[in-house]
Amino acid sequence: MEYADGVRISDPERERLVDELGRHLTAGRLTIGEFDERVGAVYRSVTTDEARRVLSDLPAAPPP
Repeated sequence: MEYADGVRISDPERERLVDELGRHLTAGRLTIGEFDERVGAVYRSVTTDEARRVLSDLPAAPPP
């Protein structure tokens, strides 16, 4: 999925990011604590650029 830099993020886009984080949690790449922190960052974000930083150190997750 592509996110435009500097554009305000929508609730459906936040949900997709949280879903992707959940797949990384399930795969064992994140602890529960890390997952919670990153989900909080997604919901506090204003732009897509801010929100997608939570994925910057993770590989692309396969689609559900």
